Formats: sequence, structure tokens, C-alpha cells
Amino acid sequence: MDRAVRVGVVGVGYLGRFHALIYSRLAGVELVGVADTDQARAAQVAAEAGCAAYADPAALLGQVDAVSVVVPTTVHLDVARPYLTAGVHMLLEKPVAPDMAQGREILRLADASGAILQIGHLERFNAGIMALAERIDRPRFIEAQRMGGFTERATDVDVVSDLMIHDIDIILGLVGGALTEVRAVGTPVLTEHVDIANARLEFADGAVANIVASRVSEQTHRRIRVFQAGGYLSLDFVGQTLDIARPVARPGQPRPEIVRERIAVEPVKPLDAEIAAFVDCVRGGTRPLVDGAVGLRALEVALEVRRRMDG
Repeated sequence: MDRAVRVGVVGVGYLGRFHALIYSRLAGVELVGVADTDQARAAQVAAEAGCAAYADPAALLGQVDAVSVVVPTTVHLDVARPYLTAGVHMLLEKPVAPDMAQGREILRLADASGAILQIGHLERFNAGIMALAERIDRPRFIEAQRMGGFTERATDVDVVSDLMIHDIDIILGLVGGALTEVRAVGTPVLTEHVDIANARLEFADGAVANIVASRVSEQTHRRIRVFQAGGYLSLDFVGQTLDIARPVARPGQPRPEIVRERIAVEPVKPLDAEIAAFVDCVRGGTRPLVDGAVGLRALEVALEVRRRMDG
């Protein structure tokens, strides 16, 4: 695609606004407009981003090559359908859908029209995760903690769909093998949904992952630890540091010495990187890092985690 990629954003709440602003400053991109049922909000964000504002998402059809859909998960299918049917490429915020049936239908629509579908699993574009993934070799045990204070945002879903699904997706990507067992517990604290949860994932190759997610914690704590043959790696999401410990044989010593290394990861804004990658896929017709199938698998595991809590 030689000309500028024409894009729109549907849903300009807290996160959708950032989508619009990032598109507005990307080279080779024309932000055509934003759409939101809150007309005043659409007008406000449009004024910031320098584009048109619409109350009806359908107004963008025929004007855009690609669109970000940043609306509540419950309406993903309804909002996505006309765009995907028309072959408009889509960055759809995570999770892909509220259930597997709707998720499969979204993927079917994209496949039928040839539209590129990228799911907004933001942490895949975290520079620390990318540095960690480069150093992973058959992990045996993974421990992930994602804990933060309570906010009113995303309280229409539980902590599994809101936060834990990030680490589910990361772990599925790091291990790569078949999942054989899921165990989980969780409880509501401040909302009618589960606000703090723990899940244990077991894989066919023997790898095990333990995940804790909370949105009612006093402090923000986001870390992933990986144990594998010949080493231990620990990523601090907040500090963007990767700690590595590995045994190194020393001549004349009966046992190896444990050598520690700290890597300061060069900060990259994940949402900027995610949106830039999406635009590159649209321009080059390439498959996204987090395509519909990857997003659907993360949803499937997240739903199983929730089912185990209920059961």
C-alpha cells in the first residue's frame, strides 16, 4: 500500500483515546475519524487528534482501510461484524469476545473477507517480555504476578478477563505446548465479579505455571519469573529490568558458581509498538504477532480458569 493507511477508532473512552492520539502522529497514517455513542466524548477526542467525530460507527465504513475497536467486550461481535464483512482490517482490544462462539464468529468473518485481525494483547509488545522471550528455552516453571489497586475502569468483567488474560497469553506463547490441566480459585472483593484470582496451568511437556492476578491490592506489583534448565529469569514489568541467574563452571571448583546479571530494558511504550505493528501488517499484508487464533486460545484458557473457579 503506497498511499497513507486510512484508519478510524471506534470507542474513545480511556484506552480508545490513546489509540486515536497514536494514530494521529504515526507517519504514513491518516486518522479519518473516531466514533463513540457518547457524542461529546467523540468530539473532544476528535479535536485532540485532528479528525472527524461520529456518533454512529457505520459512518466510518467506506472511508477507512483499518480500524481499532475499543468497546466493551460484550459488543465486540456487533461492532466488528460490518467492518470485517467489508474487509476492513481490525485491531480488536482483548479479550477477543465474551465467549468462544462469538470469538469463532469474529475469526470466521475476518477469514471470509481476508481482513487482517489483530487482538490487543498489549504485553506481547512490552520490551521486557520481548527480551525475556529471546532467552527462553523449554521453561519448567513460570510464576506470574499482576497486582494493582482498584479503579472503576473495566469493572464490567472479572479480573481474569481484565488482567490475568495478559499473563495467560504470555505464558502460552513462552511454553508453546498443549495445555493439559487447569486449576483455579478466585473471589469477589469490591465488585460482583472475581477481583483476585490464582490459576495453575500444567502443560504436556511437564511445564507448570502459577498465575496470581488482583485488582484490589495496595501496591502495584507486576513480575514474571521463569525457571529453566541452566537458568532463572525474572522480569519486573514496572521497573523494566530483567534479572538472570545461571550456573557457570569454574576450573578447580566442585560446583558451578551462580552468576547474576541485570539487564535494563530500553523502555518502549507497548501501545505505540502494538499500533505501529498493526499498521505495518496492514501495509505489508502480513500476519500479526497476536492474530485472531492467538487471541482465541487465550480466551479459551481464561474461560476455563473462570469455569474452574465456579466448579
